[in-house]
Amino acid sequence: MTRKETEFFLLRIGVAFSFIYPAAAAYFDPLSWIGFFPSSLLDLAQKYDILMLHFFGATEIAIALWILIGKRIFIPSALASLYLLAIILFNLPLMDIIFRDISILLMTIALAIWSYPLKSNKKKIDWFIATC
Repeated sequence: MTRKETEFFLLRIGVAFSFIYPAAAAYFDPLSWIGFFPSSLLDLAQKYDILMLHFFGATEIAIALWILIGKRIFIPSALASLYLLAIILFNLPLMDIIFRDISILLMTIALAIWSYPLKSNKKKIDWFIATC
């Protein structure tokens, strides 16, 4: 494995862990994690709030596993970035707790940039220019 491949792999492990851990922890102790959802969303879900938490956790695990697999990870990296951006924006008063999420957000953005499919887009851009 080259140095760049090792760096990319370690970055993927770091992001995946930060998505798997809260999902697993929320499964075992949902009341400690439900408070990170916006209150308006909790009001909307009412008695299904724990189910919503577990569904969110399942999507976090899916994103993490896709990133770990390492194939076509632009999509899960972009989704992870959106998840983290929403978590940060909706929990700004909890900055003492969520400040690490900003670092993880930057990691997911780096993964998305690194895995952005430039070659396929170049072909699309060349085709678009040729047809204009």
